[in-house]
Amino acid sequence: MDARTFLGLEPTHNPNRWVLPVTPGISTNGNFLWGGCGLGAGIEAIEGTTGRPVVWATAQYLSYANPPSIMDIDVVVAVAGRSVTQARAVGHVGDREILTVNAALGQRDIDAEGTWATMPEVPAPEECPQRLVESTDTMMARLDFRLADARTWDDLDGNPMPGGRCAMWARMPGVLEVSGAALAILGDYVPMGIGQSLGRHAGGNSLDNTLRIVRIVPAEWVLLDIQVHAIGNGFGHGL
Repeated sequence: MDARTFLGLEPTHNPNRWVLPVTPGISTNGNFLWGGCGLGAGIEAIEGTTGRPVVWATAQYLSYANPPSIMDIDVVVAVAGRSVTQARAVGHVGDREILTVNAALGQRDIDAEGTWATMPEVPAPEECPQRLVESTDTMMARLDFRLADARTWDDLDGNPMPGGRCAMWARMPGVLEVSGAALAILGDYVPMGIGQSLGRHAGGNSLDNTLRIVRIVPAEWVLLDIQVHAIGNGFGHGL
């Protein structure tokens, strides 16, 4: 299974329009479309329309899409250069705009590379406790999480997480292909980090979400390194 199948995203006769049935399986426990699934669907739609791989994409979440609605995704190619395409996808249910995804796509043949971000030292997924979820039919039930450097819901006892940083392994059982869309689905976990940072049962709804792709490699598990930078005025900020 690839991310498009996981999401249920469907093409139409119009190469610039895609359709996403909003089902419980891509929704939150609050019964609305999971933000990461919205970004992932936008990425899949833009990649499918342009034929180029995503380099950068960001979503702005404007409203809620609830099951069993149908979200249409319209792709607009703003610039199609020799090696880079810049485009946007607008998701809407009827006349109500749900989200906008802006993206840059392409590949350049330049002899230069490097990685300076540092992965935290954590135990392997098999050595970490599983993050249990009560839901049986929402998005949460379709993912597998292991707490590498994070606390369970019952252990959030009012003690803030040192440095505002936590880590969790994640995988999508049945999804065999790593892609920009798959990583977008897994990347919407700053709200979870807010609760970890405060040591409280706290979180929130995403206003935006950004994904940057350096290189896609095969992997079963993805380490979510969640860093909360600041919380104030009712909003949390992190990556």
